Amino acid sequence: MEYPPPIARLIDELRRLPGIGPKSGQRIAFHLLRGTKEESHRLAALIAALLDEVRTCGRCNAFTDREICRICEDPVRTDRIICVIEEPHSLVTIEKAGGFHGRYHVLHGTIAPLQGVGPEQLRIQGLLDRVREGIVEEAILAMSPTVEGEATAIYLAKILKPLGVRVTRIATGIPVGSEIEWADEVTMARALEGRREY
Repeated sequence: MEYPPPIARLIDELRRLPGIGPKSGQRIAFHLLRGTKEESHRLAALIAALLDEVRTCGRCNAFTDREICRICEDPVRTDRIICVIEEPHSLVTIEKAGGFHGRYHVLHGTIAPLQGVGPEQLRIQGLLDRVREGIVEEAILAMSPTVEGEATAIYLAKILKPLGVRVTRIATGIPVGSEIEWADEVTMARALEGRREY
């Protein structure tokens, strides 16, 4: 039996989201059908407004609803340490750990030659510009311990060290092959505390 076309189209669209397979797509679609029209319209309006209201920070590339994000504007944080991360959602994981009080720089990806992603597709230039200002003393490379994450960390270490900045890598408290976003707060805190020289 096939679903009516509107339901089938919604399930197909939901399946394009990360972590959503056919069964999850069906469950979400039927959950929405059980809701009210007002709930569906509210959800649709929030999704539609997302790209209009959210942008990347002009300094660190994190997602924000303003020109410069709250972390970059926070006068209590130190400018001497930058934590370089792959994706904006990794920032939330590190912040939940509560032990980091520096700044961030989001690359929006990793070097992945098989997918056609090289250093030029990442937001590396802004990081180099920030380091060249002469305030940054340490760059913490907080890449996921995947092949792509390691390749990105090695590349960054190679171009940052000649600029006179200390380059460290988070400790391997995060299991190899996993993503930073799945790490719990304790694991993330230990990984930051146990970072090592590159």
